[in-house]
Amino acid sequence: MTVVPWEGLPERVTIYEVGPRDGLQNEKAIVPVADKAEFIARLVAAGLRTVEATSLVHPKWVPQLADAEDLLAVLPRAEGVRLPVLVPNERGLDRALASGISEIAVFGSATETFARRNLNRTVAESLEMFAPVVARARENGLWVRAYVSMCFGDPWEGDVPVERVVAVATRLMDLGCDELSLGDTIGVGTPGHVTALIGALIEAGVGVDRLAVHFHDTYGQALSNTLAALRAGVTTVDASAGGLGGCPYAESATGNLATEDLVWMLDGLGVETGVDLPALVETSRWMAGRLGRPSPSRVVQALSRGGPRT
Repeated sequence: MTVVPWEGLPERVTIYEVGPRDGLQNEKAIVPVADKAEFIARLVAAGLRTVEATSLVHPKWVPQLADAEDLLAVLPRAEGVRLPVLVPNERGLDRALASGISEIAVFGSATETFARRNLNRTVAESLEMFAPVVARARENGLWVRAYVSMCFGDPWEGDVPVERVVAVATRLMDLGCDELSLGDTIGVGTPGHVTALIGALIEAGVGVDRLAVHFHDTYGQALSNTLAALRAGVTTVDASAGGLGGCPYAESATGNLATEDLVWMLDGLGVETGVDLPALVETSRWMAGRLGRPSPSRVVQALSRGGPRT
């Protein structure tokens, strides 16, 4: 690979790896705890320093992650490595605290329909539910991330106005969250829309250093949208090893941006990530074997066929 830097990009990007949680949550066949733990260990060994480990939701809603406490009990905690977990409410926070977790995430929605389907609450009611979660988490010294889903479009409501996303996002940040991840849950965003939303949030007082982006590749736009976000000043990007994932409550949400595809692009641009791409590819090939199907990541496929290496 020839490295050709592009002016206007950050020198370094933090990859927020979501494969073990968002990537696996929609798998119908239960992945054993030992395999989940090895998956996370391999991701950390490949250089990823933030790996979202699991979700502390009721097992009825996400059976794949019913083993959350068992997984957290066997994960090694290393200095400089963050293993956040998703918590839906105060009960989830209680479980996180009992497991010794130091980073959590809450998951909100920019649209009413998805809030109802995902949380069985209105947007306003979900924010009320998150308020004590965030407050207690901060009191206990936890780092808190907020996700906002359906930022660019909703399968039931259609287009989502930028001002609506800004209204929900700023209310979440006002609760005391440290970071805000903007989710293109069904993958309909395009670079101009991404740039406009980030600009509107900055204008509303949310620092770009507190923003992250979370793109799905439904329409093949995840990398172009990521590049637009980076040029707008964002330096944290969510991605899923091997392109695993979707959303169990939005059937049109296909796989996440593949971490390997992201790293390949950033390597070529001379942007540091700290990730060992060959080791990451091998990790995704290993997990694909456990799941019994090929990885959808273009880079994993190309390097598995013996394509040019970095």
